Amino acid sequence: MGGRTTCLLLALLLLVIPGSSAISGPRAVRGVEQESLTVWCRYDPGYESYVKWWCRGADRGSCRIVVKTTGSEKEVKKGLVSIKDNWKDRSFTVTMEKLRLNDSDTYWCGIERSGPDLGYRIEVTIDPAESISTSATSNANMLTAPVAPEGHPPLLGSVHFLLLVFLKVPLFLGLLGAVLWVNRPLRSSGGKPQENQQPPCSSTLSREKDPQREEKGIFSGNDGQQ
Repeated sequence: MGGRTTCLLLALLLLVIPGSSAISGPRAVRGVEQESLTVWCRYDPGYESYVKWWCRGADRGSCRIVVKTTGSEKEVKKGLVSIKDNWKDRSFTVTMEKLRLNDSDTYWCGIERSGPDLGYRIEVTIDPAESISTSATSNANMLTAPVAPEGHPPLLGSVHFLLLVFLKVPLFLGLLGAVLWVNRPLRSSGGKPQENQQPPCSSTLSREKDPQREEKGIFSGNDGQQ
């Protein structure tokens, strides 16, 4: 009898104590100044048509309700904060826009019902935008501007050296071999220079210029024979 009474008391406490298992969400979320932050809260089946709310303050009993639904899936917006329920997923989202540093506080997502409401505590922290941008800029500079180690040649010099070894030197040797091949002396199969080569141009020209000298030689030979 005593054990059954204890179980009933525990069940009643779960229904009465804020932050019971009927509703849940993240324990803590972070946002950046001047940006937006969205928080998801989930609930158990049977609470689809209940009013959902978003409350600010460390004490659940005295927190200030910022925005709440109308018991439907229609989005409700109040100032820079909006809330929207989704019955199919059994969850509702709260979006805070244009965050400020003083938005950091303790918040509650809850369900309105007869008797004590259900609530779940969430810590919201807003980080300054300057610290985020400064950190991102410094990291980007470290990644995009590496410093070459001392005692090592720069990257451009290494590339030029590789081009010299693998492209320019073979090309030069190939051109040199082609020039030597074109200017090589022509030889017969026996290894001696060919005999039917034309005489140099100077001897040919000398013969063309002195035909009379050849004719005199012929006539003088005939006179001797007679």
